[in-house]
Amino acid sequence: MRAYPVIISALAATATLWMPPAAASAQGTTATQPAHYSVADTPVGKLLDDPAANEILKKLIPTVYANDMFQTQGRTLTLKAIQQYEPDALSDENLAKIQAELDKIPAKG
Repeated sequence: MRAYPVIISALAATATLWMPPAAASAQGTTATQPAHYSVADTPVGKLLDDPAANEILKKLIPTVYANDMFQTQGRTLTLKAIQQYEPDALSDENLAKIQAELDKIPAKG
């Protein structure tokens, strides 16, 4: 009967090797986090809180950036979602330019 603890230990050790992705992410792995920010998926607040991303927004969309609504109520929205309110400043072309700049910096936590 002594073999049972050894078998149980071996099974427990291999179970973590074959863990499904959802379980792995629940244990704190960051494999599913994006390497870069996204104009379609990243909330504006996260961009404003990162100094490098903040500078990109300040440079590429200065009028939107200066708007108090953008700085406060817009924090939970994405740039793509805000596009409907600022169609000229956040045109598809400008969003592509912003995305290209965001792709040059790593996303933070």
